Amino acid sequence: MEILDGLIKALQLIFSGDPRILEITLRSLFVSGSATVIAALWGIPIATILGLKNFRGRFLVKTIFNSLIGIPTVALGFFLFLIFSREKGPLGFLGLLYTPTAIIIGEAILVAPIIVSLAASAIEAVDPEIANLAKTLGASEAQASFAVLREALDGIFLAGIASFNRAIGELGVAVFVGGFIAGVTELLTTGIKLEIDSNNIDVAIALAIILLTLVFGINLALNLIQRRKK
Repeated sequence: MEILDGLIKALQLIFSGDPRILEITLRSLFVSGSATVIAALWGIPIATILGLKNFRGRFLVKTIFNSLIGIPTVALGFFLFLIFSREKGPLGFLGLLYTPTAIIIGEAILVAPIIVSLAASAIEAVDPEIANLAKTLGASEAQASFAVLREALDGIFLAGIASFNRAIGELGVAVFVGGFIAGVTELLTTGIKLEIDSNNIDVAIALAIILLTLVFGINLALNLIQRRKK
């Protein structure tokens, strides 16, 4: 009965446009979206090299990135806390600890292996003849690579979506380097934990519903777009 009452109150909070719920949601979207974009900016070029080039140590590099996909967020968050610590951390002088920027950096590091691994696999799956045909028609090496990237665009986009889902749903990094500062670093995940600890079940349920809706909605939209293209 308590769960049902909490669910009803949670829905009331959502549909009434509660300012705090809206603020936390928008901050989560901004932080996780920024982290995904930053990770993509350097992850996609690495994926392109891994997918198109043969070089010594390529298998080892791919193995490392594949292994890092499963890195525990608590461990990563703890190490980043030590790095950003104002007392002993090597980057403590930057004053990033317990700021949204620290969370963005942490989440970007967390999701980068996902982008690299999935995007590299998508690029490798493209028919090699596409690049060869482009070169035959007079394309440069860069233009031929761009042609392959264009064919792998759906897979690369999927890598970005998977990375965003991982970022917006993670807790360890957000707790260690962001804390629970209301109005500053509170996200959907940290908000859920904070409200549970405060016995505000209705607010926790509301935040959980929004988090699940965002993840489900984004994936549904992606599937519909891909289906329409086919």
